[in-house]
Amino acid sequence: MSQIFKLNIIGMTCVNCSNAVEKVTKKIPGVKNANVSFTANSGEFEIENDDIKDKIRQKIEKLGYEIATNYEELAFKKQNALKRMKNTLLLSIFLTIIVMILHMGLKHSFLNSLMQFILTTVVVFYCGRHFFIHAFGALKNRNFDMNVLVSLGVFSAYFYSTFAFLFPSLIPSKLNYVYFESAAMIITFISLGKFLEENSKAKADDYIKSLLNLTPKMAVLLKEDGTTDEVLAKNLKIGDVVLVKNGMTIPRDGVIVDGGAEIDTSILTGESLPIYKKVGDNINAGCLNANGTIAIRITTYNHETLLSRMTKLLSEASAKKMPISRFADKIANIFVPIVILISLVTFLVWFLLGNLGYAVVCAICVLVISCPCALGLATPIAIVCSISNLAKKGVLVKNPEVLEILKDTKNVIFDKTGTLTSGKIEVYKTNLSDEIFSKVASLEVLNEHLIAKAIIKYAKENDIKFDKFNGKFENLVGKGLKTDNLIIGNENLLLENDIKFEKKEFEDFLDKGFGVVLVAVDGKYKGYIALNDRVKSHSKEIIDKLNNASINTIMLTGDNQKVADFVASNLKIKEVFSQILPEQKFEIVKKQKENGVTVFIGDGVNDALSLKEADCGIAMNSGSDIAKSSGDILLINNDLNGILKIIKASNKTMNIIKQNLFWAFFYNALCIPLAAGVFASFGLLLSPVYAALAMSFSSVSVVLNSLRLKLW
Repeated sequence: MSQIFKLNIIGMTCVNCSNAVEKVTKKIPGVKNANVSFTANSGEFEIENDDIKDKIRQKIEKLGYEIATNYEELAFKKQNALKRMKNTLLLSIFLTIIVMILHMGLKHSFLNSLMQFILTTVVVFYCGRHFFIHAFGALKNRNFDMNVLVSLGVFSAYFYSTFAFLFPSLIPSKLNYVYFESAAMIITFISLGKFLEENSKAKADDYIKSLLNLTPKMAVLLKEDGTTDEVLAKNLKIGDVVLVKNGMTIPRDGVIVDGGAEIDTSILTGESLPIYKKVGDNINAGCLNANGTIAIRITTYNHETLLSRMTKLLSEASAKKMPISRFADKIANIFVPIVILISLVTFLVWFLLGNLGYAVVCAICVLVISCPCALGLATPIAIVCSISNLAKKGVLVKNPEVLEILKDTKNVIFDKTGTLTSGKIEVYKTNLSDEIFSKVASLEVLNEHLIAKAIIKYAKENDIKFDKFNGKFENLVGKGLKTDNLIIGNENLLLENDIKFEKKEFEDFLDKGFGVVLVAVDGKYKGYIALNDRVKSHSKEIIDKLNNASINTIMLTGDNQKVADFVASNLKIKEVFSQILPEQKFEIVKKQKENGVTVFIGDGVNDALSLKEADCGIAMNSGSDIAKSSGDILLINNDLNGILKIIKASNKTMNIIKQNLFWAFFYNALCIPLAAGVFASFGLLLSPVYAALAMSFSSVSVVLNSLRLKLW
């Protein structure tokens, strides 16, 4: 029977890196299938037995990549790899500047050339060694990626210069020229682009580890003799009964066997109001006991809880390959063999014409002028400029790859609570006099309930003065508060105390899904306080703009249908799904992706699955740390208008990237014939130094074109 073996892989810098790992591991006997994700730094292998695991590790390490066995090791190694990349880049920049000064600013001599040779050797074989390691691995697997292009250009420039330096008499005087600075510049330019790309990827937090940390480490075990014992939550068994007091987090999925409590389920469902749970009700790990004391019988193993299932789905979602087209890498697979072929043909033609010197020089010129410096900078520099611009507008792009697909957005899915709404309970309306509201606030100030906080806030904002209540009162869980002459609570509490009221007075609020608190003084009904989660002022504006752009708008929420329909109707959202759990949100997002590029915007822990499954996940800065870590993009100022800014930025960024790639290849189409000596009969023969200058010019033009994104 086959089994799944997962590994975390560090050092993959492009899609072809993951393709190379897939190809080489699939060839191992006993490996049925391999799925390697460059974006998630992970690999999933279907193997026949445990003996194959070591072979897979060895093959991957031979390609030049590192292996991490768990999330902690992955994070540690990724951090170290990025630090090494930064230090190597700084050394490369420093040495390249010196080489350029020696090349341009001082008289050429043996000592000058020797210094250039030594410093460039360090840049090429120390700072740029990873390019050659990965290029060798790619060629073994018949992949012609960016690493192959870089290696060809660097080796051509370096070895020609070395030959000219060591054996100057073997090269015609007018072609006897060293250009070590070109080899150093290639390594430095491409390394800069790779560092910028990896640095932006490294900003994403370990959301899976954060999710696992939501459940408490300890639990209070209730023994058969009535005593309690504090134990590790992970050691709880099915059938154990745990005690969960006010303010404690549920340690494991189970069913309530004693007591009742108001449970804050917002972490899983996003519902803003706590839900009263009683004996017989199911309850999930990670939820907070907001008010009351309950005993829970454990019904699941640790790996079967709702949170654990969410973690598993998160891991699977992040390992999937995004449908991103890597223009440079795809074209490189065609471009590199053609360049090599042209270089060989150039050498053979000049050699057959009896001019060995021209044969060597022209062949090398073709490789140098075709060096992918401009190609390598085309995407990362444009993306960095776009990210910088968006950051000034309050939009933090953590995963730059989404900029390649957002221009084709078809669906925008919103979580309700905290995204379209404020995520906080507020007093919407009340018909109580200030005098009575003051009495209500005086009693509620003793309560830590979310409703109590909303009432206190309303009193302060409306200058309703109140003092802390000093008498005796009852806190009736799931019903409300009661003193000798004041009752604050739901309909059931008033009916139990024989207090009459007209339901039609506040029935409209109930129909819309609002929370309603009733108040009675001295046994007589005095009025109501209607509570809701206020819709943000700019929500309707952004929905209207998306609808006008023919983008499908959808709302998902764990709230009841009345609340969901009321909000969706006011905002003119096209589709709405209510009373759903995180796994259901995940499935809806997954299904919508079949209709085109899907964006999900959320802010809660319950949104983490959907944020990772969507083609692009956008998190609110006011949301949970889990959501912020899971999203590809973070709206720093919580302004939903950032969605339109991102879509527009995607359009502009991809246009710039396409322009960069076009000019990079158009330049090659013009310069390669010149480098090959096609126009030699007209006196136009390109020397390697001019080939290097032409290569540098193409890079500068790409950078300048990309900088337009910073001005947008």
